[in-house]
Amino acid sequence: MAEIQPFRAWRYNAALGIEIDEVTSPLFDVVSEKQRQNLYKNPLNSIHLSVPRGTAEEAAHTLARWKSEGILKQDPLPGIYVYYQYFKLPGSEKTYCRKGIMCHIRTYDWEEKVILRHENTIPKSVNDRVELLDKTMCHVSATHGLYTDPEFRVEAYMDEAIRNPIYETEDYQGVRDVLAVIQDVKVIREIISLFRDKTIILADGHHRYESSLILKHKLAAANPNDTGKEGYHFHLMYLSNTESDDLRILPTHRLIKNVPDFNEEKVLRKLAPYFTIKPVDDPDSIYEIILGKPWTFGLIFKDQAFKVRLQPEAFLHFSWPFPDQIKRLDLTVMHYFIIEQAFGLSGRTQRSSEYLDFDRSFSDCLQQVWTGKCQAALITQEVSIETVKQVCASGSTMPQKSTYFFPKVICGFAFSSIRQDEFAASPFSPFNDAI
Repeated sequence: MAEIQPFRAWRYNAALGIEIDEVTSPLFDVVSEKQRQNLYKNPLNSIHLSVPRGTAEEAAHTLARWKSEGILKQDPLPGIYVYYQYFKLPGSEKTYCRKGIMCHIRTYDWEEKVILRHENTIPKSVNDRVELLDKTMCHVSATHGLYTDPEFRVEAYMDEAIRNPIYETEDYQGVRDVLAVIQDVKVIREIISLFRDKTIILADGHHRYESSLILKHKLAAANPNDTGKEGYHFHLMYLSNTESDDLRILPTHRLIKNVPDFNEEKVLRKLAPYFTIKPVDDPDSIYEIILGKPWTFGLIFKDQAFKVRLQPEAFLHFSWPFPDQIKRLDLTVMHYFIIEQAFGLSGRTQRSSEYLDFDRSFSDCLQQVWTGKCQAALITQEVSIETVKQVCASGSTMPQKSTYFFPKVICGFAFSSIRQDEFAASPFSPFNDAI
């Protein structure tokens, strides 16, 4: 079902002595303002393409200049790029290794059910990404997709390739990132064939993938000779196996800010008919207190904190017209009973609400509440990969920012052009029949 292809990556020119550590950057949706300003100081950092200071047009000019000046060079042969991320989690001495490949994948419409989404998107973020992709015609960072292969057939090829890395660096997450490339024709064809019966779950990068969809339809409609093989029909994706024990999902907490006429006691009164509410003396311990308990959340105000657990009978009052499977998710319960019913933020407006923010860092949430930067924090638990699979299979979606697959893919290792003259295979490529 899924059509993948090797690609000719644009990469930083090693002959110029560019240190890869100095030019990688976080993805656009996780880079902080402080990180951004620091990265901008390096005129060659990938941040200038992924989150440009100026307009998308300026980013396109920067990209064109880097190509013409030889700062970026395109690999002469197409390849599938192997990307390993070694990391640890707080409280554990285990070193995890998430293994995956970067390649082109056909940009399938949602209705084709080849690439499955599990989250809603935020409209403004999609619009920003569409404009950037349209002007640059370049995927500057890979989205993250998941495939299922209990036999781990691709991993054997990955392990062989990673013995000869192109890059190795430690990123802003404290993660060791290693990149290699497979250019063996026989191996690439085998990997392509292994994906033909796969569906892909979009783990991270919903906004970037949706921007590819929008641009594909725009350019295809404007091209009377469209064949389906043009560069704009393809997307850059990092693919990893759902069966790996090293696939980790972290929770993303909710922040309430700048709500007019905000009143803590009023919020608690509105929660009382639905929730069992217990004060928590030490807010630092609230995540451990709620861990493993369904429909249970931490609610933190500036001077008080609570464990709130939905009463089973209250579920009968759930009025959103969702399938029961989606209604029963912790995050859906939070968004309906707490964010809408108690804080007054209508479900229809939550995707674009200026009163709702997201943060995966529990300590950051505490600090923002205590310093008055937000009015309340809602602490939730991680979502399992099995839950993600079930949601995708149902055809429904979770609330936005439901999952945080850790670690994030970094930007700067490889750029993928969809300009036709750069997308097409080199004349001596054995993949001319496919590309």
